[in-house]
Amino acid sequence: MDNRTLLKTGIVGAIIATLLCATPLLLVLVAAVGLSAWLAWFDYLAFAALILFAGVAGYALLLLYRRKRGG
Repeated sequence: MDNRTLLKTGIVGAIIATLLCATPLLLVLVAAVGLSAWLAWFDYLAFAALILFAGVAGYALLLLYRRKRGG
């Protein structure tokens, strides 16, 4: 995978995971239907995705920095 593609994937994934961390808003909206307890585990998944994609973006930035530096 190209370094720039890896960087774009990490950034987009981190943004999506950050938006998913707005689970309390989602819980309020879903509470009207009575399904808020079903989504309680979703916070753990969203935080794990955020950490994963932030790591991918950081790794891609490191690769781009090394390539630009010539090392």
